[in-house]
Amino acid sequence: MSDIVLSNAARASLLSLTQTTELMGKTQGKLATGKKVNSALDNPNSFFTAQGLNNRATDLTNLLDDMGQSIQTLKAADQGISAITKLIAAAKAKANQALQTSDAFDRSQYAREYNDLLDQIEGIAGDSGYKGKNLLGGGDNDLVVYFNEDNSNKLKIGAIDYTDIATTLGLEPVEVGSAGLLTTPLSANSAALLTTSLLTADSADFAAGDIISFKDGNGDEIWSFEVTSATTVSDFVTEVNSNLDSVQASFKAGALTFSVAEDITISGGQTAGAFASATVTAEESDWLTEAGINDTLSHIQSAIESVRLQASTFGTNLTMLENRQDFTKSFAATLEAGADKLVVADMNEEGANLLALQTRQSLSTTALSFATQAEQGVLRLFG
Repeated sequence: MSDIVLSNAARASLLSLTQTTELMGKTQGKLATGKKVNSALDNPNSFFTAQGLNNRATDLTNLLDDMGQSIQTLKAADQGISAITKLIAAAKAKANQALQTSDAFDRSQYAREYNDLLDQIEGIAGDSGYKGKNLLGGGDNDLVVYFNEDNSNKLKIGAIDYTDIATTLGLEPVEVGSAGLLTTPLSANSAALLTTSLLTADSADFAAGDIISFKDGNGDEIWSFEVTSATTVSDFVTEVNSNLDSVQASFKAGALTFSVAEDITISGGQTAGAFASATVTAEESDWLTEAGINDTLSHIQSAIESVRLQASTFGTNLTMLENRQDFTKSFAATLEAGADKLVVADMNEEGANLLALQTRQSLSTTALSFATQAEQGVLRLFG
């Protein structure tokens, strides 16, 4: 366009109008995006500084997801420990129930229920995992949580193996015992004696004055019973069951049956009789004696203290994770706010700038019109 000559005034007005239009485009861009720095061309220092702050905020925000899942994993373990604590308390109650009775057969039943509770403890521990990570499962289930973008700050939460409480807590199943049985058929005469109190001699297994003795595995007598002319089977069975905690007697179909919870030797009656002497062997329960029950209670108390300590450790870890999660959220927001201060536009200011530019554009257009009036006057000469 060098062949066209503009006056100095027109050229100045045109330049001012062009600059105003460019400024209006930039201002409108800031209003549209909300940023005063949209690229490195606008302000390299502010642009790259803000980008670094936003990138770090994004990295920390991504870590928040891992923290949240780690918190859930820890909460799952804490719920498992709470349930395990209750089951251990129930196991302790069973041992105390066994301690309050001297009946060996009742103690054996309590021991069986105690073992069932231990099975449930290990079952709950095995079911306390979250997304494949079980802090109560031991092994390689340790949980590592990272708190910053370069993984230099982290928390390692060690897993405990409650799926094997014999090793971890010292709680082993107790031997419930297996009763030994002795069934002794009675001769007709003996049965008559014990049933009807009628004395017959010679062929009877029992005679008036016989002493029926019960001895433990060490050979020490624990109880004895004297047969009289008035003794009946019912009397004898009642006395056995009332005086012996580890022997249960019954009479059915002409035979006496003894169920024993420990090794017992029973002797008495006529020498020639079938009931002269018999030793009944039983698999004894660990809770047959008070000493055995107290030993279990000692292990239970130690287990309770251990579980409470582990629950406290998990609780501390949970508090740290939740606090760190809150800090990371706040810190990421601080980084983003700092980045915004560098690049975000003041909408009020930019709106005022656009209004001023529109006014300047209007004035520049008017000035350009005035600058070209002289040329227009020459044109009118040819009209």
